[in-house]
Amino acid sequence: MIRLERFSSDDFELLISWIKDEELLTMWSGNLFRFPLTKSSLDWYVKDTNVNQQSDAFIYKAVDNDGQVVGHISLGGISWGNRSGRVTRVLVGENMQRGKGCCQQMVKAILAVAFDELKLHRVSLGVYDTNVSATRCYEKAGFVTEGIHRDILWYKEKWWSMIEMSVLETEWSKS
Repeated sequence: MIRLERFSSDDFELLISWIKDEELLTMWSGNLFRFPLTKSSLDWYVKDTNVNQQSDAFIYKAVDNDGQVVGHISLGGISWGNRSGRVTRVLVGENMQRGKGCCQQMVKAILAVAFDELKLHRVSLGVYDTNVSATRCYEKAGFVTEGIHRDILWYKEKWWSMIEMSVLETEWSKS
């Protein structure tokens, strides 16, 4: 079982070690960060986060039953008035953790934070169409596809499209 703990500057090195190439960084963050990821580029990322009813972002590390940090996930773009947020920057850290349901557990854990703790009504996300395994993971976690932003990112002489997905609190409560 995965639990979420607040992501802090103490976790920067591990996250940086997981992002070994520009393509993974782009898939994880779009154009938000430049390769290579650095501690100084992450400083602003954690500033003013994880304060209920105040922050517009909640950033977590995912920890397994053995106490190992196995991933990273955030819930951002929070609109307290509209009770909505957006899952962003999902990353399962080590290849040995991939394909074992870790991502799905992370997503379900962040949805529990969103709906049960923060009392949000709607949670959305965007996933590049090149990331088929992530799309399947989000569907298994309860997200439904709303549409596609075609050719939204130009990367290495190829267009990537963004699949938009969401889940509502009433759908979450059924799962």
